[in-house]
Amino acid sequence: MSTITALSTTDVRFPTSRELDGSDAMNTDPDYSAAYVVLETDAQDGLEGHGFVFTIGRGNDVQAAAIQALAPFLVGRNVEKLLGNMGTTWRWLVHDSQLRWLGPEKGVMHMAIGAVVNALWDLKAKREGKPLWALLASMSPEELVDLVDFRYLSDALTREDALEILGRALPGRAARTEELLAKGYPAYTTTPGWLGYSDEKLSRLAAEAVKDGFTQIKLKVGADLADDIRRLRTARSVVGPDIKIAVDANQRWDVAEAIEWMSHLAEFDIAWIEEPTSPDDILGHAAIARGVHPIPVATGEHCQNRVLFKQFLQADALQVLQIDAARVAGVNENIAILLLAAKFGVRVCPHAGGVGLCEAVQHLSMFDFVAVSGTTEERYIEFVDHLHEHFVEPINVHSGAYWPPSVPGAGTQMIAQTLADFEFPNGVEWANDLALSGALSMNGNAGTTEA
Repeated sequence: MSTITALSTTDVRFPTSRELDGSDAMNTDPDYSAAYVVLETDAQDGLEGHGFVFTIGRGNDVQAAAIQALAPFLVGRNVEKLLGNMGTTWRWLVHDSQLRWLGPEKGVMHMAIGAVVNALWDLKAKREGKPLWALLASMSPEELVDLVDFRYLSDALTREDALEILGRALPGRAARTEELLAKGYPAYTTTPGWLGYSDEKLSRLAAEAVKDGFTQIKLKVGADLADDIRRLRTARSVVGPDIKIAVDANQRWDVAEAIEWMSHLAEFDIAWIEEPTSPDDILGHAAIARGVHPIPVATGEHCQNRVLFKQFLQADALQVLQIDAARVAGVNENIAILLLAAKFGVRVCPHAGGVGLCEAVQHLSMFDFVAVSGTTEERYIEFVDHLHEHFVEPINVHSGAYWPPSVPGAGTQMIAQTLADFEFPNGVEWANDLALSGALSMNGNAGTTEA
């Protein structure tokens, strides 16, 4: 028997705004960041659970404080009891009435719970000696269904529906596992497409993507129509007619504006339009889907919970569902969303642009292929080529595919030196910047005073 002895958090930030990595029409200067959590135990194996919430800089400290607020729920608790019934553990954390009041079941607190839930899954997978995708894919349909909270879902997905979906996939699990190990899981890349990149950089990275085996790239759009047309024409001329190009507006438009804007981009054979308007506007997305047809609408990275996904599916407001490993309340809720997608026959192409999201969400897509949907047809995991070197097991992406991780755990553990170097504001990567900013500020103030 063992006990959780500590929950610690670290505010980890990477200065990606320097090169405009991650820039889009709504987020012009992101610093990719992680509100990072570690669960320690008194077990002799020395294993820890690691998780995080992805942010883009400011507000990371707020998210870390929300995670820290969960320490009284976990420190001193029996580890085996928590890990032995992760469905009960999820409900216990999510249904606490006073913390739930802050959502309910959405926002900063819900994401903090997701980080802790994912850290528990990381610990569980390490203890069982399996990568998370393989652990989930080895669970029985009944065990998987027990992880899901069907409250608010039963008008669209019942426990019996979920058992039927998982039961249909059960006979082919072994064969699909072998296929996954042999062929990997398809990927697309957003690496060429950040809005702050020059046309030269876009062209170079798009050509490299094709050479690396990617069959789809994605470009950020939405700030200026003439620029979007020019950049899409540039990208299409580089990749040719057979490579798919998706576009992402990052919530920039109103409904009518989205439909009008996309009418000008349709000539470039768009694979999908992502986040065309507010991520909460279900009926707006449905109207856009009708207005831009046959271009599919993709969304989900900012969907707050399983209930919102349910309504998007019921309203036919998305044709590409984009789960996120760090937006909803962790692995359990994402399993519910994968089951909803399977029930409605909608393909899943996860969001994975931020720090650690590629490492985390690959496990969910691979589990989905093996044990839920049984297909990778027209499905991709997003890939962005930065910050992977900071993880104990960085993703293995080549030949246009993600290759299954083999190290036990959820892929969410950062290197200790990274946590020290990029801790905000005291890590060496930030201390130098802040010292320089302070010096410039003092010089500027002195100059003003002298004048």
